This record gives sequence, structure tokens and C-alpha cells, in this order.
Amino acid sequence: MNDESARQGQETAAVALAAALRRHGVDTLFGQSLPSALHLVAPDFGMTQVNYRTENAGGAMADGYARISNRIGVVTAQNGPAATLLVPPLAEAMKASVPLLAIVQEVDRDATDRNAFQEFDHFGLFGACAKWVRRIDLATRIEDYVDMAIATATTGRPGPVVLLCPADMLRDARAAADDRIAEMGYFPLDRISPDPERIREAARLIAGAKAPLVIAGGGVHLSDATAEMAALQEAASLPTGTTNMGKGSVDETHPLSLGVLANALGAGSPARHMRQFLDEADLVLLVGTRTNQNGTDSWKLYPRNARFIHIDIDGTEVGRNYEALRLVGDARLALQALTQALREEDGTARAGARDALAARIAEAKQAGLDEAGAMRSDASPIRPERIMAELDARLTPDMIVAADASYSSLWVNGFLTARAAGQRFVTPRGLAGLGWGLPLALGAKAAAPGSKVICVVGDGGFGHSWQELETARRMGLDIVVILLNNGILGFQKHAELVKFGAHTNAIDFTDVDHVGIARAAGCDGQRIDRAEDLGPAIEAALARSGTTLLDVVTDPDAHPPITVFQGHLGGGH
Repeated sequence: MNDESARQGQETAAVALAAALRRHGVDTLFGQSLPSALHLVAPDFGMTQVNYRTENAGGAMADGYARISNRIGVVTAQNGPAATLLVPPLAEAMKASVPLLAIVQEVDRDATDRNAFQEFDHFGLFGACAKWVRRIDLATRIEDYVDMAIATATTGRPGPVVLLCPADMLRDARAAADDRIAEMGYFPLDRISPDPERIREAARLIAGAKAPLVIAGGGVHLSDATAEMAALQEAASLPTGTTNMGKGSVDETHPLSLGVLANALGAGSPARHMRQFLDEADLVLLVGTRTNQNGTDSWKLYPRNARFIHIDIDGTEVGRNYEALRLVGDARLALQALTQALREEDGTARAGARDALAARIAEAKQAGLDEAGAMRSDASPIRPERIMAELDARLTPDMIVAADASYSSLWVNGFLTARAAGQRFVTPRGLAGLGWGLPLALGAKAAAPGSKVICVVGDGGFGHSWQELETARRMGLDIVVILLNNGILGFQKHAELVKFGAHTNAIDFTDVDHVGIARAAGCDGQRIDRAEDLGPAIEAALARSGTTLLDVVTDPDAHPPITVFQGHLGGGH
């Protein structure tokens, strides 16, 4: 604190900013040195600084932290080049409805529009990837802007916001902060219930349907509504599947659970035979889903003649792709109200059909597992399905699994089992950029230090972020990284073959010593090229302290059972 700010009743603006963040429950800042004035005082307010190696990874860490903690994730960055690297993670958070606060340093106020070093138009930069962007020009407005930023991020459809802080403003003297007590750093901040009459109408439609079905999306996790989702499934005897982002919102061991019903239901998918229940549905209840391309298998998955009911906090998403009875509001409140309304309807027919329905689901599940022979393959190079089977056999409900984009997410979503409603599988499915799996896992670990966190990545995506292994070691964020090393950009190669009958020259890698990289960063590492070594290696990694990388040599011809690949690629499923 400088001499001027040390006057009685005054503090620096940076102190006021730190105090305001702490008031909202912020205890972790993902950031490097800048804004230095903030990071220098943050420890006085009990905030931990997780110092990433690159800003794009830092933003993804804040994203993973927010998804697991249900609190706003905060990332900081320098102006100019560092700020530009926040665009990808903020864009992911924008599409995936994750509340983040990016605090970005600006040049000194008297240097604005003078071509100062690393000056950039941050308003233009963040305009398309944030709900709200503002600059704090006066230290007296810090509490106002922090409150506005966090409220904007956590209310309605959650998303990222940006606060721009001129470097000299953070050094200004600031009169003692207002005696505010509001805390808005959690989400959903405001829970809004749908129209009660529409709830009653939805209950009547469900009770009268011959074959109703539920699709639970990522909004169930964002609303912390997994218990309510389970209660509805049980009370109304409803078969329930999920989208990719909804993975874990439903207990997949429940006799009425269908697993992930999305774009990977081709031959070899354990959930392939669950599609029949969607085909037969005369009513589909959508909960917290944007009905996006992958979640609906390019809008071909859901039955054409079914009636739809759609619950979502964002009214612009309700009925966007499927005309529906609109239940605009918070998923938890909507599910509570709908469950209560269904108890007032005659549920005799649904209850009477439950045992037969459960038997059909069990039969379909077993048929899918029987056909997914690669899960039991001893071949070398190792099949990814076998890797997932070995991990699944050791997965417990309290474990968190994070995955990179591309194939990694699909292997996790299709071949691991959610053993409890609310188990978390964190995948970048908003924009689905490569390289985000490792930092998502580190953010998840920062949010839940007592949980085991497993990260599944491909060698292509891992190459974007392997430097963050050093962050894991330095910050004590112990995770297990399972690297699917097939030596290619798999999705790129296979999609090009399907679309064009040939592939570009950009998909092949030379051999990389990933274990050497892990050990150079101070982590453990092991290369695995025999299926029989997988189980013991995973068990040892889960039991070991510190971060461990398992570099598993996988079959380059293997691909998830993506429906559009069906019949176009041989031998890979």
C-alpha cells in the first residue's frame, strides 16, 4: 500500500477489489502475475493463486473449477497477448453456460488510445464470447462493477463476463469499501419457476403418454438438480437418457436409465440398442439441453411425431429445434413442481408397465455390452474400449473424470458408467476445443481437492497443454492422466476419410516420449502397450500421490461408434 493510500480510512483499489471478490465467496484465482496489484493482496483475503503456464489453459481451469464447485470461476490475465488467449476458454464457457469472471489488466488510463505497449481493444475482443464487458475507470466504483459482473455471470443462463482494470486505477487510493454483505458467487443465483399452469399441463401430457421418455442435459448439472431428476425418474417410472453434457446427471445403474443418447450410437456402442426407446417415444421431456447438433445426432435422433416438453432457464433455447410446451425456468424448481404435479395424476399405468420396461432396458443394455467386443480385446495396439473398461471397473461414484474434446469425450461418455446421480464427467462440449481436458481436470481438482480426478486425453489434444503438468506438480493438484496415444489426429483423419475418401498430410505425428515429458515436469509416468498391464497400472496410479501419466499405445484405426461413420470405416469399431 503506498503512502497516499495509507491515510486513515483509505486503501488501494486492489484491496477493495480483493475484498469484493472474497465477499462473493471467491477463494481461488487462476492467474499469473498480472494484475500484480491484485495478486499481491489476494493472499491477505485467503485466496489461493493457481499460477497456470498459459492463459488459455488458465481459463479452462477456471471453467473446470466452476463446473465442479457450482461457484463462479475467476481467471486473470495481462492486457494484449495474454488477453487474446482467454478468448477460447471464454467462448467454451459461453456455449456451455459456465459462469466465469475474467479480470484483465488494461494500460494506464492516461495511455489509452496512444499505442501503449500491448494495448488492445478488449471490448471488441471479448464482445462475442462474454455476456458482459466493462472497464472500471474509478476506484470508487469497484464494488458496483464487481457486483454487476458476478450477478450477470450467475443469473439467468450462466456465462462468462469480463472486468477490465487499468493498471494505474488498481494503485489508486480508495475510501474504505462499502459495508456490503451480498454474496452472489454461486449459481444459479436466481431460481425461477415455470408457469404453474404449464407445469400441470406437462404433468397431464406425461401421465397420458403411452411411451414418455426424458433427455437430461448439462443444465441439470448447472442447476444442481440431479436429485430432483432422480426423484422424477423414480416417481413417474420414466426411462431417462442424457446428452453428452448431461452425462452423470442420471444414475446409469438405475433400471430405467438409458445412458448417453447422442451422436455415438453406432455399432459397438454399449447404448446402441437404447435408441429403440427413443424411436418409440410419443412424448419427450427435454431438461436443460440446447438440442445442439452432437446431442441430437445432427437433429436426426429424436422421433419426428413425438410431442415435446422443454425445460430450460433460457427461453430462447426452448423450442429452438423442436416445437415444445415451454417450461422456462430453473431445472431444479421445474422438476420439483413437475414431480409434485405428477403425483396428483393417475400413475397406475406407468407403474404397472415399469417392470416390463425395466426388463426390456436390461436386455437392450446387455445386448449392447455383448456386441461391444472391443471392451474385452487383448489386441495390441490396445483398443480404447478396453482402456475404458479397465477404468470403469475401478471407477467409484465419488471420482471425477475430465476428458479432452474429440474422441476422448466420446470414449468417456459412451464407455464409462455414472454410478450415482450427480457423478461428474467434465467434457468441453460447448465449442469442443482440443487441449482443454488437462486444464479442466486441474480446475476440477482445485474445486474438489479430496476427490480423485482422472483425465482422459488423446495425444493430439495433450500436445496443446502438456506444459500444465508442471502446474499440477507445483500446485499439488494430483490427478491421473490416461493418454490415448494413437499417433494421429484421429477424428480429423477419420472424418476426412468419410467425407472425402482421403486425408490430408497433417494428421500424423512422430513418436513422442510422453513419459519423459511427465518425468521432466516432476510427475510419474508409465508407457503401456499390453492390455494385461492396464488394470494394475490404473490401480497403482489411483493409489499413488502426485500426478501420474499413463501413456497407453492405442489402435490408430479405432474410433468411437459415431453414427455418421457407420458403414464408411472398416474395422475401427
